[in-house]
Amino acid sequence: MIPGITLRQLGFLVAVADTLNFSRAAETCFVTQPTLSAGLKELEERLGVVLAERTKRSVILTPVGKEIAARARAVLLAAREIEELAKVQAAPEGGELRLGAIPTIGPYLIPRALPGIRSAFPDLRLLLREEMTEQLLDGLHKGRLDLILFALPFDAPGIEVMELFDDGYHLAAPPGSFGPDPVRGAQLDGAKLMLLEKGHCLQRHALSAFPDRDIEQDESFSATSLATLISMVSEGLGITLLPDLALDAGVLGGQEVAIAPLPDACPRRVVLAWRATSARGALFRKLGEILQRTRQLTRQ
Repeated sequence: MIPGITLRQLGFLVAVADTLNFSRAAETCFVTQPTLSAGLKELEERLGVVLAERTKRSVILTPVGKEIAARARAVLLAAREIEELAKVQAAPEGGELRLGAIPTIGPYLIPRALPGIRSAFPDLRLLLREEMTEQLLDGLHKGRLDLILFALPFDAPGIEVMELFDDGYHLAAPPGSFGPDPVRGAQLDGAKLMLLEKGHCLQRHALSAFPDRDIEQDESFSATSLATLISMVSEGLGITLLPDLALDAGVLGGQEVAIAPLPDACPRRVVLAWRATSARGALFRKLGEILQRTRQLTRQ
């Protein structure tokens, strides 16, 4: 590293790159805006290049500023992992753990697993966050999250993955639409499903549950949550697919909905993932085993 460059200055640059706003970047770094501006100016002087173009209304990173910010992010992540390695040696199964999960898995699995996690790791402080898959992967790569819970497929290099379980589906339809007998994929040819809005991986997974069948999304409606989706079904507005994990956790909440198994559906594969460079891989695998046992116990 060039003499005089500090991790703090690199942190200022990354914050500016993330927010493109000096005020918000300063808040992110818990400093005043003049302090952040001065630190970034010092970094520019040390490097001999302009990193950001400033106006009263906007901040634009220069091409070299973007490249240096990307490398600075890697340096900061490596520094955090050095700290993590030292902490792991002192308390292998304690400290703070930032776990992210997609909204169609986290609320239906993590609360039931928490008693087992707390019993096994009493010194572990678990911080939970719900986000979409793309945000989770971004947070993992940038070091904002330590561990993420989501469903395959995904494309992300440098990630260690532990497969937990397959999560199948049930067909949900208005009351009286059918009995409890299994529904075969052939019976759904030409069907249109009400699904979650784009961005939810469950939307993609549901559409790929029957890859050989003519099943489409009902474009006239999309929901932001499973609860909203179920309410629409109960009102007779359409049909949908619900993951077994959510059903076993009581997502129906007493609403009048006809439910039938879908034995032909391709399940989504739920996984736990972390950076391959993390020093806490052994702990993460133990947590994954608790999540697997929790799912086995909650199957109806």
